[in-house]
Amino acid sequence: MSDPEDLLSVAGVEAVTERRDELVSTVADHAGRIAYELATLQGGDYGRREFETNAGTWTVKHEAGELEFLLFSPSTAGTGSDVYVVSTKQPPDPEALATALADYPNFVAAWNGYVKSLSGVLDSVAVEFPEPASTADAVGERDRVLEAIRETCTVIAGEVYRYENDAYGTFTARVDGDRWELKWEEGAVSYLRVGGSSGVYLLSRYEAPAATDVREYADSFPGFVRAYNEFVDELESDLRRIDIE
Repeated sequence: MSDPEDLLSVAGVEAVTERRDELVSTVADHAGRIAYELATLQGGDYGRREFETNAGTWTVKHEAGELEFLLFSPSTAGTGSDVYVVSTKQPPDPEALATALADYPNFVAAWNGYVKSLSGVLDSVAVEFPEPASTADAVGERDRVLEAIRETCTVIAGEVYRYENDAYGTFTARVDGDRWELKWEEGAVSYLRVGGSSGVYLLSRYEAPAATDVREYADSFPGFVRAYNEFVDELESDLRRIDIE
């Protein structure tokens, strides 16, 4: 007759878990080398790739050159479910780990075959390319036009500043359906913008606009200047109607 104490005893899993953790650590180090090589090849901070074997699919995911996870997905129904052999979440089930590790050498062989397939893939790529065209002429023309626009806007900014006597201000006009806005700061040009708040800055304190934008709006700039002159004419007309006697 069995001893009741034997019937109630609980078997420990320390030996199984220790062996599992030992195997996972060994695979993590080994597969980590593959993850590093894959990251070097892909050239990004994040990446993944699948490798097929007769038994299933292995997925390697890396982050910043480190192994993020190693996943084994059996290809045949009834042979088990997906198992994360290595992950940052939780250790795998021992039985599932045993099934996966039986195919691990085939995964390594698939990786080696993939690397071998890349040998010489770039050998026939020509390294003699056409000379890229210079943008110096286009940039020079852009800067020439912008300099002329800036000189004119500097005069406008100084005149409006002198008239309004405010440290900051804007002069706006609508030309060919577009809203032009010249902002000044103590008589100096802050920016010239076309098309509202989300429009194009022809002049600014930061970067020059694209040559295509300058070409698009340069022909309309004289209309902006004419609008300013009309503004001045109206001011002079108003002043002449003032009777100080």
